Amino acid sequence: MAVVKRPKSQELLKVTRRIAALDARSIDDLYGLEPVYEPSSGSGSLLPEEFVGVQCPYCGERLETRVDLTADEPSYIEDCAVCCRPIEFIVERESGGALSAVKVQRVD
Repeated sequence: MAVVKRPKSQELLKVTRRIAALDARSIDDLYGLEPVYEPSSGSGSLLPEEFVGVQCPYCGERLETRVDLTADEPSYIEDCAVCCRPIEFIVERESGGALSAVKVQRVD
């Protein structure tokens, strides 16, 4: 049985070459994706997250929370794992982006 070779469409070849030439950032832009934290992206010794011990301003229980250092928000709200009341976490950073302090306060 003979193998039949079909010529590829010129349009298909153009699209294939264009897609193969895209870098990761262009692909993210093309599909509307948010940037992803890459450990090897040269951010130095900064970690993407840190675990910090705090005290609940309502019940006084000591809690450990994860602080996302890739987020741009200076504060966020999380419920206490013990009393389930909302706690506002205020994240302070140094000029290089490293975690400086985490303050907690009541929402009410």
